[in-house]
Amino acid sequence: MFNARTFNIILRTAHIAAMGVLLGGHAFDVEKPRLYLSLGLTIATGVVLVAVESGGRLLWFHQGRGLMTFAKLLLICAVPLIWEYRYLRLAVMLAVVAVASVGSHMPARLRYYSVIYREVIPIGNGPGVSNLLTAEHPEDAEERTE
Repeated sequence: MFNARTFNIILRTAHIAAMGVLLGGHAFDVEKPRLYLSLGLTIATGVVLVAVESGGRLLWFHQGRGLMTFAKLLLICAVPLIWEYRYLRLAVMLAVVAVASVGSHMPARLRYYSVIYREVIPIGNGPGVSNLLTAEHPEDAEERTE
């Protein structure tokens, strides 16, 4: 019924919606228990997105796109520790949105840069993997799909 791209779009939309509700809850100082559902949905859709994006490969985790995801996770994990400080909590949540936006829109040469291999390693044929990038190191992309 759904192809992979359609599933990815639906999943990303659900993730952004859940995060939007969570951010709004922090902005309007909604009580903690009322934010649990949106937090759970944000985490669940995020985990599925990581599974889909990584394709089961470890390479994703040390590329720019994986590192940006880790940065978002670290920021979100700080929220319970600073719960009593409403404006700091909101600032952290806004930083999560900023990191997500930058990570999603940075050039492919940064998204697919591996800090371990110290080079761009495009894998797959998703958005941002230009013909130019895949033409640079086609044999390397095949070898390093871990």
